[in-house]
Amino acid sequence: MVATPEKLQFQEPQASASDAGADRVAVLLMGYGEVESYEDFANYNEQALNLLTAKFAPVPTWVYPPLAKLLAVFDLHEWGHQHGNFISPHNAIFEQQREGIEAHLKEKWGDRIKVFKAFNFCAPFLPEQVLTQVQAEGFDKLLIYPLLVVDSIFTSGIAVEQVNKALSKLWNGAEHWVKGIRYIPSFYNEPAYIDLMADIVHQKIVKDLAVAHLPSQTAIVLMNHGCPHKAKGFTSGIDESQALYERVREKLINRYPLISVGWLNHQTPLIEWTQPNADLAARNLIDLGATALVFMPIGFATENHETLLDVDHIIHNLRRKRPDITYVQMPCVNDSHDFLHMAADWADEHIEALLSEQALAVNPSLAIAQAQHAHDHGHSHDHDHGHGHSHGEHHHH
Repeated sequence: MVATPEKLQFQEPQASASDAGADRVAVLLMGYGEVESYEDFANYNEQALNLLTAKFAPVPTWVYPPLAKLLAVFDLHEWGHQHGNFISPHNAIFEQQREGIEAHLKEKWGDRIKVFKAFNFCAPFLPEQVLTQVQAEGFDKLLIYPLLVVDSIFTSGIAVEQVNKALSKLWNGAEHWVKGIRYIPSFYNEPAYIDLMADIVHQKIVKDLAVAHLPSQTAIVLMNHGCPHKAKGFTSGIDESQALYERVREKLINRYPLISVGWLNHQTPLIEWTQPNADLAARNLIDLGATALVFMPIGFATENHETLLDVDHIIHNLRRKRPDITYVQMPCVNDSHDFLHMAADWADEHIEALLSEQALAVNPSLAIAQAQHAHDHGHSHDHDHGHGHSHGEHHHH
């Protein structure tokens, strides 16, 4: 049974006048979150494997706990030995982003909005924990807003998956407390973001590199979040990331001819990842005569262990082979004022829509009945076989 918009318009609004005051939007800013102590790492890996890898790897679920511990062992080597027990700044930066976006939005919406942060993998900010708080504070409308990774068609699928699980749990058997939901999938095609990326790279080159390197020798690796090629039919974010890369490249290529995408892949076995990875991209550009290399993360909005450790690692290896080349590692946009301003702008129209739309009145207990009903009546097109049929006697074409 498909409810068409026409049918929905004739339903009486269920909201009483007193509810009008409760019209408030919780903006759910979602990121991965990163463990800050190595002890939590195997657990983090296991959750990440469950949510991410399950969607593209041919790996049975019983493998996850031992595999997570094994990955943690490798990570400890890289993390402990090379980086003096690295503590990721990711969570702190994400909090700055939350505060900044909230400050911008409050200028316009006041107390009708509040920005909450939720982390896919880190208590005490797991989506279910945060949504419990959102409900307790009396918000009845949600804007799901994944930040961090720009390919978020795939990554945000996880955000939506976790929000859906939480919303099923946080329902008390009557009408659902959520009266409106909106979603921001990604900002790969936002002109302001594309301009910002190109501008950051250009300013850096002008300031530090132009004195010693010709523009044609100044190479740029634009780094995207790696994507698996086959994700069991899930849209994996390759198209969005590719489009983002093409648009940023277009802004820079006439000035700086040597530009390549560089994917930051999780080199998981058995999986075909996007190519070239950032390391190969850099080598290719060196072969084309680059004397300076700028590594710019465009597919990540928030610094994390991939943008910090992985890129640091890549540069370290390149420098061993080619110490004559200048390597520049750029930060993510993080809490730059320009970025937080535009990120708040992207939320504006959806907050406006949520506040002006008629409140939803959803009773999830009807879903079972509806599924049943559709099952029982979904085969009426078979009556041209010359006989009706009772339930359970279905003809499948």
